[in-house]
Amino acid sequence: MMHRIAILGASGYTGAELVRLIATHPQMRITALSADRKAGLSMAEVFPFLRHLDLPRLVKIDEIDFQNVDLCFCALPHATTQEVIAKLPRDLKIVDLSADFRLRDPAEYEKWYGQPHAATELQREAVYGLTEFYRDDIRKGRLIAGTGCNAAAGQYALRPLIAAGCVDQDDILIDLKAGVSGAGRSLKENLLHAELSGGTHAYSAGGKHRHLGEFDQEFSKVAGRPVHVQFTPHLLPMNRGILATVYLKGDAKVVYETLEKAYQSEPFLRVLPFGALPSTRDIAGSNFCHLGVIGDRIPGRAVVVAVLDNLTKGSSGQAIQNANLVLGIEETTGLMLAPVFP
Repeated sequence: MMHRIAILGASGYTGAELVRLIATHPQMRITALSADRKAGLSMAEVFPFLRHLDLPRLVKIDEIDFQNVDLCFCALPHATTQEVIAKLPRDLKIVDLSADFRLRDPAEYEKWYGQPHAATELQREAVYGLTEFYRDDIRKGRLIAGTGCNAAAGQYALRPLIAAGCVDQDDILIDLKAGVSGAGRSLKENLLHAELSGGTHAYSAGGKHRHLGEFDQEFSKVAGRPVHVQFTPHLLPMNRGILATVYLKGDAKVVYETLEKAYQSEPFLRVLPFGALPSTRDIAGSNFCHLGVIGDRIPGRAVVVAVLDNLTKGSSGQAIQNANLVLGIEETTGLMLAPVFP
């Protein structure tokens, strides 16, 4: 069966990544693409690397006939998606890539995003989209809320460890490096080549990053008590990729064995041999996440490193993985692409 797909916000990075991946998906066909400022243009005009594909022209959202759509991906900016989704048909299956439905508690959403949620009834309905841990709920869901890319990397490194109780839950530090595409495609002065290249910097430090809301929500749920991690992201002058280095108090061999057991049957999560550490170059353009574990020189401490592509496993690839489940398609369909190297 061929499923009809709409992508809202197709002129952004995650929208383009969705198109790239769906182009070779054997059971999905793109029937509608929306953009705001670029409505009326072809995707080839917006993204020349997609010019070989036969795609619909970009239109405004209100020009789409959703009766001819089986599933809609929303790749729209944060804080605008909730109002758009509230107007869509109630029987339409939706996978959202924004932050609007990730947090279950409306008060937490307002705390981290600075405004009240405009669709709290949909917020209660949404299923958190970290695929490997919410498969059953996702299969039955209508509205799937994709995770933050930083939040996905940190959770892959930590969820099994917190669940097993094999690390000190009050002594966790996540030091994360992220590529610039994670900041979106909108023009920003600090993302100009002359401002960014040749250096790196921390941002949203000191507990200010919004993905901490996801860490608090998910780690506390797993632990059955409040868990608050330290988290500092850094922006690197590279296009794609996230590398999360997690510092823990716990036996390194136990940490390794716990992760290896948790992910041994997961098609996209690969735990490297003990002592080996992953690189972002080995997962670029793919839906894979690689993890490595080493011991620290201080006895009783361990280091976990997780890498993923922020646009693929951290966003659009994860979204397609979730859509496959919602539509009853084999989960890995269209996603077993090898990473791009070099």
